[in-house]
Amino acid sequence: MLSYERKLKLKGFDYIIGVDEAGRGPLAGPVVAAAVWLKDFRFIHRIDDSKKLTPAQRKAAFFEIKTKSLYAIAAVSHIQIDRINILQATILAMQKAVAKLAKQLTPKELKRAFVLIDGNLRFKLGLPYQSIEGGDGKSLSIAAASILAKVRRDQIMTAYHKIYPQYEFIKHKGYPTRLHRDILKKIGPVAIHRKSFLRCLEKI
Repeated sequence: MLSYERKLKLKGFDYIIGVDEAGRGPLAGPVVAAAVWLKDFRFIHRIDDSKKLTPAQRKAAFFEIKTKSLYAIAAVSHIQIDRINILQATILAMQKAVAKLAKQLTPKELKRAFVLIDGNLRFKLGLPYQSIEGGDGKSLSIAAASILAKVRRDQIMTAYHKIYPQYEFIKHKGYPTRLHRDILKKIGPVAIHRKSFLRCLEKI
């Protein structure tokens, strides 16, 4: 999980920033991205692709990552997703997260910064970067970002559950589960649903 980081360190990049997102697939809520520069690679809790961890493991890792890193989290709303599409919204969320983290580094530090991004997307970052397919399972920095993004998005959807309890967002977090689809068919969407995504229900 550190092979990318070690190679970049040998090239003089001391500030290796991992980037990942959560929420590309849901029918509701924002897409959330996190950017993380790990100050310490030693962890008590398991750091891995967030999808491989239980909610309890993610929560424990979330708090430890925050204490051992500089990080930034950014979200793009369901409104923007409908306006520019989920691919562009994902790219925008990631770029915003990197920009927020970059502001925490000095110009001198930024000259030694390199960004590792999960996936195969192209970006305008102003920093050198590498996209890695399946990166959240190959890079500790990206895995850490995946955990921060996932936990933060789950927190957002839990908050929405309190506003719209009938939609059970606390259970499915907006993803197109059978429960979520059945609720939508029964009572229809609410404000936070992605209108551009709901057409998929017609195919079910």
